[in-house]
Amino acid sequence: MRVSRTGGRRRSLPRLLAVALPALALSVAGFSAAPAASAGPATPAASHATSPTTQNHKALTDPDRQTFHPTGKAGQKVPTTHLCATAHPGQASCFAQRRTDIKQRLASAVAAATPSGLSPANLHSAYSLPSTGGSGMTVAVVDAYNDPNAEADLGTYRSTYGLSACTKANGCFKQVSQTGSTTSLPTNDTGWAGEEALDIDMVSAVCPNCKIILVEANSANDTDLGIAENEAVSLGAKFVSNSWGGAEASGQTTEDTQYFKHPGVAITVSSGDSAYGAEYPATSQYVTAVGGTALTTASNSRGWSESVWHTSATEGTGSGCSAYDPKPTWQTDTGCAKRMEADVSAVADPATGVAVYDTYGGSGWAVYGGTSASAPIIAGVYALAGTPGATDYPAQYPYSHTVNLNDVTSGSNGSCSTSYFCTARAGYDGPTGWGTPNGTAAFTSGGGGGGTCTSAQLLGNPGFESGSTTWTASSGVINSDTGEAAHTGSYKAWLDGYGSSHTDTLSQSVTVPAGCRASFTFYLHIDTAETGSTAYDKLTVTAGSTTLATYSNVNAASGYTQKTFDLSSFAGQTVTVKFSGVEDSSQQTSFVVDDTAVTTS
Repeated sequence: MRVSRTGGRRRSLPRLLAVALPALALSVAGFSAAPAASAGPATPAASHATSPTTQNHKALTDPDRQTFHPTGKAGQKVPTTHLCATAHPGQASCFAQRRTDIKQRLASAVAAATPSGLSPANLHSAYSLPSTGGSGMTVAVVDAYNDPNAEADLGTYRSTYGLSACTKANGCFKQVSQTGSTTSLPTNDTGWAGEEALDIDMVSAVCPNCKIILVEANSANDTDLGIAENEAVSLGAKFVSNSWGGAEASGQTTEDTQYFKHPGVAITVSSGDSAYGAEYPATSQYVTAVGGTALTTASNSRGWSESVWHTSATEGTGSGCSAYDPKPTWQTDTGCAKRMEADVSAVADPATGVAVYDTYGGSGWAVYGGTSASAPIIAGVYALAGTPGATDYPAQYPYSHTVNLNDVTSGSNGSCSTSYFCTARAGYDGPTGWGTPNGTAAFTSGGGGGGTCTSAQLLGNPGFESGSTTWTASSGVINSDTGEAAHTGSYKAWLDGYGSSHTDTLSQSVTVPAGCRASFTFYLHIDTAETGSTAYDKLTVTAGSTTLATYSNVNAASGYTQKTFDLSSFAGQTVTVKFSGVEDSSQQTSFVVDDTAVTTS
């Protein structure tokens, strides 16, 4: 017989995202204290005890790592240095910007502090990305010149955030010249080194299970960078990130065919940092042009909000109608007769920037921005989504899955005669394209959503009022026992609560239609006789092999709280949602679930 302990101490359920602190609350060093449990690199013992995939999943889902250490407000003018010189005709410039108002610190100097700026866990939260996936995928980063500290700095970035090691020795990381040489690398360059650090850190943040190839061109001229592009593909990369560009020129349509026409490869290119105006190679018909947003925490169901990144008349995300490149068949906006830039977007505003570690161009941890950040983020999302079709140009994928993107509808990057070229709106616009990732479904070939989806609730017997119908559950889990009240009606699912070693499970499989957004919601009440801050009894919520959340006796609270998770990344798939409750040998904890739903939109 279960005994429900309704008395005793109650603790509020923790929010996975900490409310952003005002920028003024930052220390002068730009760092905030991190929880002791997540501070510092993973120990060697922990690395050997778990697989890289398991280690990365844990790092990305650990509630202690969800805290965001903000550094400014959307559109705020913050001092930065542009790491690369302005491009001359026939050359490209990298778009990385590093904050100069936040003091850089070496890893050894920050010890138990967490860097300011967006972390891997923050990016996964903001873009509803799976914490597993990407194994066997290779993302190439193409840049100019050499960063001699690339491997070591990448190691510091990943270990600080608890991610698995990615080294030359274990086969995860490779650094080559434009001809594929691993020994004869280009001349070192402090500016491009910072760009390379940003790029490989962002690929690691989004797809930590991916392998990375850093392909370094001999110079920043178009020909060398183009040769490096071809080398990246010849080395087997199905995803290639490019955080550089320059002004358009009529001869670049020839470069399209020479360097960027690679069917079956997702090539991402930054849209530029000079505000409104088209840039190449983002305007190539064969690439995904990636715009930039300002990303901040919010008290909405997503937990985040985005707007067009625009700091001044000369700084912000690029966009525009190409003067030369033809319009691909899958791009259907009517105001631009040629190629329109951009296709999708991700965070780029330095005021809401990302954490990066670089010791050759910089002095350790710093906050970076620019569309140099958004291009490798989107390359990583493509890799999480899976290998593109062999004859596809993956830039078209988001156009068939527009409902699987966060539509950015506010802000502009300048003045223009055709409003959507420079101003965000519902649906497609130049600065942000169709929007930012909401899971990975928009980056798969899949059957198209085309922007339409029938709204529906997919779970059978969602409130348990029909007993165990459609659910698979341990004996006695679905009941009308009055020891714990239902949220509504008479029935609910009551897992554990025995005060002895016990495991209960509850699951149901559901098919999420292709082209749909989907959210999984349920009401949860946790009642316990345990005391203190140790998690003795745990409830794990999963969707397939992805852990959505873990709750424990420490999270006990009076009444029910609704929980919401995005299942859009499972569009076109059948997935099993499951609750697993594990109770130890003493003191009961009851995990009570009711009024579940998987809703499409």
